[in-house]
Amino acid sequence: MTRKAPAVRGNIPTEQATAAEVLAWGIKQFGTGFGICTSFQLSGMVIIDMAKRLEVGTFQVFTIDTGRLPEATHEIIERTRERYGIEIKVLHPDAVEIDTMVTEHGADLFYESAENRHLCCEIRKVRPLQKELKLFDAWAVGLRRDQAGSRADVRKVEIDEKNGNIYKLSPLADWSERQVDDYIRCYDVPKHQLFSEGYTSIGCAPCTRATFDGEHIRAGRWWWEAESNKECGIHLIDADGAVTSKSDTNLQELSRNTKE
Repeated sequence: MTRKAPAVRGNIPTEQATAAEVLAWGIKQFGTGFGICTSFQLSGMVIIDMAKRLEVGTFQVFTIDTGRLPEATHEIIERTRERYGIEIKVLHPDAVEIDTMVTEHGADLFYESAENRHLCCEIRKVRPLQKELKLFDAWAVGLRRDQAGSRADVRKVEIDEKNGNIYKLSPLADWSERQVDDYIRCYDVPKHQLFSEGYTSIGCAPCTRATFDGEHIRAGRWWWEAESNKECGIHLIDADGAVTSKSDTNLQELSRNTKE
């Protein structure tokens, strides 16, 4: 049976609502059923800081350790725990699925093809997240419309059909990069060390590089791929249907081999 969207009290925030209003609504509306998912990039850190300053209720924070994160990401996790006095739940991919994938395709399979990269993202990131989101009624993320063309239609509040019809909040959807930077300076929000080394978007270590002057902020993600492939599958499905289809086929084969 398909899960129905959680019932809510009162009005749902519109696209005209401020980031603080959207975030406060999520925290007050869903209580322990609300979580902030972050990879500790700039927008995610703004959301954590804002949620803490609102003082409208408790909230949960969780992240995904793919097993290939740069050391600086582990460092910012600890700094965030200390700065805000919050617990951060760290999710991990299934060890058996990782072993099977690496055995069949190699540790750096993502360099070989787009479908292999999607498979790796699916195993290391998407599936652990989907499992965790079954525990929630709503979650907040740091998506912004100016981050990529594929994110131009992101809404501040929407029903996340992919993850069981729960609410998905993107409080900073209409913020600019400058607004994020200004907020971080104003409140002295902790920053991931790699941003001071030329990175403008940070993921797994082997899949992320610093960007050059004039490049798009996500150009350092999976830089060997075409611009249309700059999503991992957590938020948006790749526009290339053939790639998505092939990745699904690989995942089904991997699942069969895991059970054998």
